[in-house]
Amino acid sequence: MSHMTSTLRAALAAIAVLAACGNAAAVDSRDVLPVEVDHARIVQIDNPAATVIVGNPAIVDVEVLSSNRLVLTGRSYGITNLVILDANGDIVMDQQVAVQSFEDNTVRVYRQASRVTYACAPKCEPTVTIGDNVDSFGEAAQQYAQRQGMAMDAAKQ
Repeated sequence: MSHMTSTLRAALAAIAVLAACGNAAAVDSRDVLPVEVDHARIVQIDNPAATVIVGNPAIVDVEVLSSNRLVLTGRSYGITNLVILDANGDIVMDQQVAVQSFEDNTVRVYRQASRVTYACAPKCEPTVTIGDNVDSFGEAAQQYAQRQGMAMDAAKQ
């Protein structure tokens, strides 16, 4: 009886979770501003902005080019929001921003749960991509940093 009761409780809990998810307001994909990780997107607004607020700056970065033009740069995967207010404090924009992966010209190689990403345009080279195997990510990042340091040293001479 105890096993049956715990199984019944688990089933009821699962149903409650599914019902809650079903009742959650679905986000219309037209209401979400897509930005790809490590890419910039220009956003043009009709009314001049006085204040720009990003819900989570670790997901998307904003640079203000002018009062009517912003640049969003995807920093990490996730969903956050962007709120823009005019000089009177009225809402010009309140928009969800979804930062997602950029997969054009890339190849992902999976070895069980481990992943390595290559940028291919047209030759394939390893690239640093969030979600890749920690070792290959770290190795590629270290090589990029060493190369950058060599270039900076050469530029100083």
